[in-house]
Amino acid sequence: MVLRRTALGWLIPLIFSMSAIADEVNLNPSHPSQYLVVEGDTLWNIAGKFLKKPAQWPRVWKANPSIKNPNLIYPGDVLAFSVVNGKPQISVAQRKSVSVDGDEKLSPGYEKLSPKIRETSIAEAIKILPTTAIDQYLSSPKVVSEHELDIAPYVLSFAGEHLVAGAGDRVYVRTIPESENVNYTIYRKGHAYVDPDNNETLGYEAEFIADASLQKAGDPATLLINKASSEIRSGDRLMPGAAGDITLNYFPRPPEKPVNGSIVGVLGGVSQIGQYNIVVLNKGAQDGLAVGHVLDIVQRGKLISDPYAEDKDVPVQLPDELAGNLMVFRAFERVSYALIMQASQPIHVLDKVKVP
Repeated sequence: MVLRRTALGWLIPLIFSMSAIADEVNLNPSHPSQYLVVEGDTLWNIAGKFLKKPAQWPRVWKANPSIKNPNLIYPGDVLAFSVVNGKPQISVAQRKSVSVDGDEKLSPGYEKLSPKIRETSIAEAIKILPTTAIDQYLSSPKVVSEHELDIAPYVLSFAGEHLVAGAGDRVYVRTIPESENVNYTIYRKGHAYVDPDNNETLGYEAEFIADASLQKAGDPATLLINKASSEIRSGDRLMPGAAGDITLNYFPRPPEKPVNGSIVGVLGGVSQIGQYNIVVLNKGAQDGLAVGHVLDIVQRGKLISDPYAEDKDVPVQLPDELAGNLMVFRAFERVSYALIMQASQPIHVLDKVKVP
């Protein structure tokens, strides 16, 4: 039997035996039977309404075959939950389009639901995750080896009588020969990322300083500063600018092979790590990590003393605790940047990460 709550327009979920659903899919007990996608939604928060583990979304997502691009979900779409052959399934039950004159129309083959869906444009699909949290980290800063920075061109001096430079100033750089690259990014050597397991240096943060354009190649070369986050100094290094924006247009997913790593840093100058903060992992592309991979965060159990133990100097290791999960959005060779997607308790540098 299906019950309706007309004030909200949502259908109360069908009551069925949970044993009929595959063990590997963990449903949210309070999931709706239908959900209207609205502006500001992300794929991750929608998945969390249906599933305990949003990264399992690809296992239950099934788009209507009449939809041109099944990976895109738009404000105004109605997602429906169902169980087919004992397996949970989420699909687009209704998609609305807007005509030139502003009249609301439904895509062919869909039945209008009640109450009336409010009019909205569907020109832009919802994001996989809140991209505003990671935009500034998609191209800069970056992680490089010490050797990469040492051989990169560097700021030698400034045009005019400046001791430092900023936006609108010209700088002289040694050495940039004739090149197809016109756009350059100025970096400064920053924090070293060290593997807590063996104390090996994995790389250095190349701190973003400025964007510049090449005006004249040579030794020295002349560049114009277009945008700066701080003053440019002599000795700052240059690398070719990013070729283009990095986009996330696919579902989050677990890695294909085991990954056991640690959080070795946090970006953005925060001291308390929580949801939508950016962290650095001691695992990268050479370890099998790629953009979109989701990992659990495990808080290391504390070492405490037992006042009743015979040897009070021998500490007791408390169990590790699940603290949240994260998604890799940029993978370098030996480290990765990841976004904290969920946090059930405070997260710290040196907490572990592993495949869910």
